[in-house]
Amino acid sequence: MMTRTSPRRAVLAAVLALPLVLGACSGSSGGSDDGGPLELTALDYYTDEPSHSDTEKRLSDCAEQAGATISHSSVPSSQYNARVLQQISAKTVPDVVMVNNPDLPQFASTGALAPLTDLDVDTSRYLPSVLETGTYDGELYGLAPNVNTLVLFYNEQMLADAGVAVPTTWPELEAAAAKLTTPEHHGFAYAAASGTEGTWTFIPFLWGNGGSQLELTSPQAQEAVTFYTGLAAKGYVSTSAVNWTQADAKDQFAAGKAAMMINGPWQIPSLNATQGLRWASTTIPVPAAGDTPVAPLGGELWSVGRSTPEREKAAASVVTCLNAPQTQLATALQNNTVPSDSDSAKELAAQQPQMAPIVDTVTTAKSLTSDSGLKWPAVDAALSTALQAVISGQSSVPDALAAAQADVEGQ
Repeated sequence: MMTRTSPRRAVLAAVLALPLVLGACSGSSGGSDDGGPLELTALDYYTDEPSHSDTEKRLSDCAEQAGATISHSSVPSSQYNARVLQQISAKTVPDVVMVNNPDLPQFASTGALAPLTDLDVDTSRYLPSVLETGTYDGELYGLAPNVNTLVLFYNEQMLADAGVAVPTTWPELEAAAAKLTTPEHHGFAYAAASGTEGTWTFIPFLWGNGGSQLELTSPQAQEAVTFYTGLAAKGYVSTSAVNWTQADAKDQFAAGKAAMMINGPWQIPSLNATQGLRWASTTIPVPAAGDTPVAPLGGELWSVGRSTPEREKAAASVVTCLNAPQTQLATALQNNTVPSDSDSAKELAAQQPQMAPIVDTVTTAKSLTSDSGLKWPAVDAALSTALQAVISGQSSVPDALAAAQADVEGQ
């Protein structure tokens, strides 16, 4: 699974049910009574080991460099947005807070996060696409040490046996999928399950065709949905894809039941462990030669909670430290992610050639909410419903997208 691609929608009942956060999760504590170092707080959703302990050590080391200490807490991802929104309401937002990038507009719009540009955070080494992911309403609120995205994976042996070249355009992709579809396997696979994973997988086709998440009845959107769902209608993608998550699509590909798939680098360890599988990846095909692939960026941002100038300055130093280039590269090599630092990203591609297409894709990728902002949850739900309806044969493309547009505009 990618690094938290799906926004965890905040439910009012969940917010009200949670106890107020005190102590370690409060941004209101100061230095010790005897004038000791400043005591900062940090919150993330890395509850599993070793991620929790590794993050705690990095936070502690970075806080020490900033002349502070830090109290680190983790909340399960299913409860995370509700917890942060409660802290925002109670004015106890942590000094250093992790934000899943699609959720940035929701949190930043409350005024609870401090703009990093006001805190003199150096962003000169960052990939422009990464900076855009951490930006809301023209202000930079978060920095991601590492990011991920989507690419086209293909079975090298299957393509070679069928005499199929690696597709780079939509017509080439359709022709390849057709030739690679046999009684034993489909030519292509993607995740189209209800929810964000299905929507996220489709977005590169919408954006690659010049479409917008807020204009779902446009010719560009209709063409993208027609092409994407048409691959299933023609039998090149299993119609069971409406039930597939990204992990399911990967399983189909790894088992030799699909020759190509859209997926992310978080699947690389599993693919490498599959005996006899020869795979490679490339950027997602575009409508025509010369077009630029545009995929969504996944990954978490580190942000600074609003408090006092002293606390914000120390927290900004911690965020800067968490994003150190050497840390980014080490993490990327370990976790199959892409460093946000441009030089480190190039070094990753050199050291780990399997990641080169992912690095290339990241350079032209965009934040998942770049054209929808606070309307992303509505877009996500409406577009997911539309894709499912068309793939399952329950609706035409125009009717499904008209309903989706109405749902988005009604929010």
